[in-house]
Amino acid sequence: MTLQLRSLLKSTGDLEISLVDAPAAEPQADEVVVRVDATPINPSDLGLLLALADPTSFQAAGTPERPVALARVPEKVVPGLKARWDQSLPVGNEGAGTVVRAGSSPQAQALLGKAVAMAGGSMYAQERLIRADQCMVIPAGCMARDAASWYVNPMTALSMTETMRREGHTALVHTAAASNLGQMLNRICLKDGIGLVNIVRRAEQAELLKSQGAQHVINTSDADFMAQLTDALAETGATIAFDAIGGGKLPGQILTCMEAAINRKAQGYSRYGSEVHKQVYLYGNLDRMPTEIARNVGMAWGVAGWLLTPFLQRIGREDTQRLKQRVMDELTTTFKSGYTQEVTLAGALDPKAIATYGKAATGEKYLIRPNGV
Repeated sequence: MTLQLRSLLKSTGDLEISLVDAPAAEPQADEVVVRVDATPINPSDLGLLLALADPTSFQAAGTPERPVALARVPEKVVPGLKARWDQSLPVGNEGAGTVVRAGSSPQAQALLGKAVAMAGGSMYAQERLIRADQCMVIPAGCMARDAASWYVNPMTALSMTETMRREGHTALVHTAAASNLGQMLNRICLKDGIGLVNIVRRAEQAELLKSQGAQHVINTSDADFMAQLTDALAETGATIAFDAIGGGKLPGQILTCMEAAINRKAQGYSRYGSEVHKQVYLYGNLDRMPTEIARNVGMAWGVAGWLLTPFLQRIGREDTQRLKQRVMDELTTTFKSGYTQEVTLAGALDPKAIATYGKAATGEKYLIRPNGV
C-alpha cells in the first residue's frame, strides 16, 4: 500500500482533506513507479487542494498519524465546483524521486534506480505510477529537493519569454515579480539579455529583486507608480505583460502606461491611439474582482488568459522538450527554488500550515516530503 493525500468537496460545501491508502501499483511495459521524495505546494495546486475555502478556516480532525483537515467552502462558490462534488481527488502537479519499479520496455528499464523529475498530477503521494517518457533524469549531483519544482515555475517562466518572441515583442512586464517564478524569470531575462519590468507591492520585495540584479523594479505602493512604470516601459520597449493578479486595476494600468510610453515617440496625433499592439496575459487569479480597463489605451490592445499546458500543446513536442532540457541543464542556477518549510504528508494537513501556504504569499513556499522529512 502507498499513502496519498486527497481532497474531497461534498455537495453540501464541506471540504475534507485526508490521507488514504492506495494499492501499490505495478507498472505496465512503458511505465515506472517513482518513490516521491519531494513535491512542492504551488499556487496552481491550491485551487484543487483547498477548493477556494478560506485557508485560515480549517479545523483538525482524525488522528496524528491520519489527520484530516476540514473546512466549509463559501456557499456562492459551491455550485461552480459541481464537477468535482463527492469525488476524492489526488493533488500535486510536480515532484521528484527515485524509480523503484519499472515496466519491461527498454525505456522504462533504463530508468530503474534513477533519480527523476516528473509532472502530471497526483504527486502528493508516497509513490507515483507514471509513463517513462514523462520522466526527466535529474543531473548528477542534484537531489530530489533541487528538482521538485522543475516544471510549473521554470516551464512557465521560459514559456513567457517564448511567447514574447513568437508574438514579435522584445521585452516584457511581470507582476507578482518577487515570487519564486518571478525571481526565475528575472534570472532568465538577465541571462538572455531580455528587457524585463518587474512589478511588486512592497519595498522589501523591490529590494530583493534589485539584490538579484533586476534593472527595473516598480512598486505599486509608490505614489508615482504610474510615472515610474511609464518610464521603465519607454526604456525597455516592453509591449507584453504577464499578470498573476488578474482582477482590479493593474492590467489596465499596465496598458495605459504602455500606450503612454509608445506615444512619447509618436510622430503625430491619432484619435485611435498608437498602432503598436499591446498585450496583457492573465495567468493567475490572486484578485478575483473584475478586471478594469480604462479606455485611454488606444485600439491596438488585448487582454486574454494564458496557461502553460495549452501553450506547450501549441508549440509541439520538440520545442517543449527543448525547454525541459534547458531547465535540467540549469536546475541549480537559473531555475533554483527555495523553500521556507518542509513537511510530511501529515504535516501538510496541519491547519496552521494550511493557513500559511494557502495564502500563496511571497517567501512562504512549502515542500512536501511524502516519505519523511
